[in-house]
Order: sequence, then C-alpha cells, then structure tokens
Amino acid sequence: MSLIHNKDMATTLPKSPPPSSLFASIDMGTNSFKLLIVRANPSGQFLTLNHHKEPVLLGLNSTPTNPFAISNQSHLLALQALQNFQKLLLSQQVIPDHTRCVATAAIREATNGNELVECVKEKVGLEVEVLSGEEEARLVYKGVLQFLPLVYEKLVLVIDIGGGSTEFVVGKGGKVCFGASLKLGHVNLTEKFVKHGDHNVGDMREFIRLVIEESGVVERIKEFGGVEMVVGCSGTIRAVEKAVFYGYAKSEMFENDNVVLLEEWKRDWRFSRRELSGVVERLCDGREGEKARRDKFFNRRSEFIVAGAVLLEEIFEVIGIEDMEVSGYALGEGVIAESLGKVYGGYDLNANVRWRSVVQLATRFNSKKSMRVAAQCAGIAKVIFEGLRECEEVAASLNERDLEYLEAACLLHSVGLFMGKKGYHKQTYRIIMDGGHLHGYSTEEVKLMALLARHHRKKFPKSGHASLIAFSNEVKQKFRSLCAIVRISVALQQHQCINIQEMVFSISHEGFKLEIGDSKDQNLLPTTAQPLAVDTVAELGKELENFKKVFQQDLSVVVHSSTSES
Repeated sequence: MSLIHNKDMATTLPKSPPPSSLFASIDMGTNSFKLLIVRANPSGQFLTLNHHKEPVLLGLNSTPTNPFAISNQSHLLALQALQNFQKLLLSQQVIPDHTRCVATAAIREATNGNELVECVKEKVGLEVEVLSGEEEARLVYKGVLQFLPLVYEKLVLVIDIGGGSTEFVVGKGGKVCFGASLKLGHVNLTEKFVKHGDHNVGDMREFIRLVIEESGVVERIKEFGGVEMVVGCSGTIRAVEKAVFYGYAKSEMFENDNVVLLEEWKRDWRFSRRELSGVVERLCDGREGEKARRDKFFNRRSEFIVAGAVLLEEIFEVIGIEDMEVSGYALGEGVIAESLGKVYGGYDLNANVRWRSVVQLATRFNSKKSMRVAAQCAGIAKVIFEGLRECEEVAASLNERDLEYLEAACLLHSVGLFMGKKGYHKQTYRIIMDGGHLHGYSTEEVKLMALLARHHRKKFPKSGHASLIAFSNEVKQKFRSLCAIVRISVALQQHQCINIQEMVFSISHEGFKLEIGDSKDQNLLPTTAQPLAVDTVAELGKELENFKKVFQQDLSVVVHSSTSES
C-alpha cells in the first residue's frame, strides 16, 4: 500500500483520448443559463456530473404582452456566463460535437435576440439554436422520459414553467401528440404583478386565466379524452414540491430549520392540488416575518416563487388537475437525450428503468452539492472497477451488472444525511431497503446495494458479518470486492479537486496503480489545487489496507499536482 503526492511538473499522466461518453447541454433561459454535463452510454445509463447555473435575467424589465429588448447589462452577463461554461467544457474534455446550446423564450421574443446569438458565436464560439415553443415542449417531454421512464407508455401531460413562458405537451410512447407554449413565466409575471412588493394576486390570477383561455390549450388537451398522468418539471415546480416535502405550509413542521417528518422518506416525487394550495396560501401571507421565511427557504428563487406558484395553481384549476408527478429532469436533459439518439443511433428513450430509479432516489434525498459529490464518487469507482477487470483473476468474479451495483451504491451512499449526520449510513440502508424506490431489481440486488452504501464507512465488514449471512459465498466475495472499491472512492472524493478525466488505473508486476491529476477548474469550482489533506490520507491509508486484504495486491495512489492557474 502506498500513497504519493507528486509535485514534479515533469511527471505527467498517460494521455488518453477525450471521453466520448460525456455530453453537455446549455440552456439559455429567461431567468438563468444552465450548463449540464452528463456521462451516458447506449444502454440508457444517464448520470449528471456537473450542473452549473448562472443568473442572467434576460427577461428583466419585460412584460408578458409587449416586445422587449435584452439590456446591455444582461447581454454582458450572458457572454460572461457562456465564457465560463466554455472553460469548464474544455477542462472536462467534452468534445464540441457532444455539446448543444439552445435558447428559449427570452431570446425567441426579444427584438435584439439575434444580435446576442451572433455575438455568442463570434466571441464564445458556440452555435446557439433558438427553439420554437413547440420544439421546446418536445425536448422537455424527452427530458421527462429520462427521469420517469415508467410514463413512456402512458398518455401524459407535461407542464414546464419557465421564466418567460410555460410549455404544455401531451405525449405517449416517446411521441409528442400536442405541444404549446404560452407567454406566461414566473419572471414576466413578477415584473407585472409582484415586483414592487404589492402582491396583486387577484389581478395576476385573472390575467393568467385570460391568457390560457384565449390560447385554447385546455380544449386541445381535453380532445385526448383525459390524460393518464400529469408531470411537472422545471425549477419552479421542483421548488413547490420541495416546499410540500418539507412542510413549508405547516408552521409546526417547519419552524425547526426544515425538519421533515420521518415518514416522509417514503414519499415519491408528487403533490396534490390541496398541498399546492397550502404552499400558495403561505407564500401570499403578508404577515410580518413571512418574506424572511420565504427568502430563507427558496433562496435565489424567492423573488419569483410567488408568481410561479400562483401560475401553477391556476393551471391546476383551469385544467382540472388533482395530482402532479414531478420530474427532476427537463429541457437540458431532453437536449442531451436527442444528442444521444444521434450519436448512438438506436438509443432507447425507455431503456434501463432500473438505473433511472436509482438516479431518482439519489436526486430525491441528495442536495445538488451532495449529488455532485456522489457522481464524482461513482466516476472514481468506475475507473477502479474497469481497471481491475483487466486483471484476469479479478475479471472472473466481476461483471457489468456489478458495475451497476457499484455506481448505484456510490450515488446513494449519503442519502441518509437528510435525516441528520449521526448514523446517517444506517438511515441510508433503511431508505434503500424499505422505501420501495428501486424498480426492476430483485430483493437480493436491492440488499446488496443497500449494504454497499451502508458499509462505505466505519469498520470494514468481514465475510461472516451478520448482514451477509443470507448471501452465498460467491455473493459475499463479490460484496467485499465492491465494498473495497466504494470505500476507496469515498475517501478519494474528499480531495475535491481531483480530475476524474485525468485518472488512469494500471497493472504491473508490482501491483495496481491509480494515477490522478488535479483539477484546474478554478474559475467555477470552489476549490483550489492542493495536496491531499492529512485526514484524507489517513482514511485512504486504511482503505488501501482493506483493498490489499480483499484483492491480495497493493494499490498505489499517485496524485500529480500542477501549478494552480488564476
């Protein structure tokens, strides 16, 4: 066992071709720009590695009815955001052919939208595709299918509330039956009705109903004879669902810093009309202290959440919606799904329901930061696993399905943290085993993943551990192999500036070696290139000893550092 931090600039990692499994989308929205980087493969596995958002407010000072021009300030902010995104894409080695940049309502409607598009091409080097409302709706539907594949065969209504528009799409079997875009968004409604602190909710409701009525959307939806499911996506709807989940409307539940009821860990991504109304009522409460309470819970979205929630409640009312499923994916993931279809040819939108239920569960309980950490952990584990399979002795006992268990355990290892840090690994086990969230796996497979997540910390379990008694000897050995990889990956992840794209696993007569490069993403990531921390080294040292006991060979970890760039 050895751990080396190599500061010699002459020592470089073996060069490998850019990872073709990485794909990116840039969504130039009305309120903010979003960069999404995922790792995907033809089998349907789809894992978010980075998700960055920068507030730009292209629609600021616009109205829902009058054309507007993008201000000089917003124009500059847009360029700066895209330049930052471009730097991150380069550092992550995402190839240009796997990157797609789209613009939505604000640029679609702005009198000077084309000027910004041309400027982006000239100064940033990105081709911007301005989506029509119908195209936007179609891509939103594709994104939903990446998160909720079980709705594939159902006639589903998808609703996406953005800053400048709301998309409605009816789809079934991956095909769009109807799509429409209305100029109703949380930014332009806030500008017109909420901006100065006077919540003209009555006037806003009347305006929303008038726009929906004149559009004919309700009649078109009813022509299908009733949809089987209604799905909401976008940040506004996810924020409402989060408010329902944490009991925002109920003072007795919420006063203790967002403490969720313990039984809520079994709750799926959904809310009812009654629950939505409770959130809206609390948001519109003008009593002293309510604004501060709202700001604390919704953070940057607080300014626009009143308009967004009221808009959603009116949509529920006029269409007659009683319950809404919520998708963690929307436009950005739909854009990537379409890119995957072009690159992989026969990419199946409805593939790998099992894996997507893992991603749903991880997204359900992990914060955005925790999700990035978990994804990085899964990436490290994948490199180690695939390297080990090059060794004949190890390859005989591990297969591709085991990689799925391994990555799932990495994604889920910290979901128990939402119930508190103390003993969270035990809560993680409970959530995976008893929550009913994972679909398509056998009872033994679910238990294997739950135990891998449970034992990512504390003592390394022996073959005779009580929790492993029900497993065969073959599965016990498989568990110990995967557990050793999980634990090393969790320990390494604590060094947050390692670059997974510059990670190489090799085999020699001396044993195994894992070489890692430092990340240089200093402009966007809140870390600095530095040696492994003392506590990380100590923890990793223990896990390398466990690794040697399991695989009967040393694993050397070498971290190549470089001069940090400002």
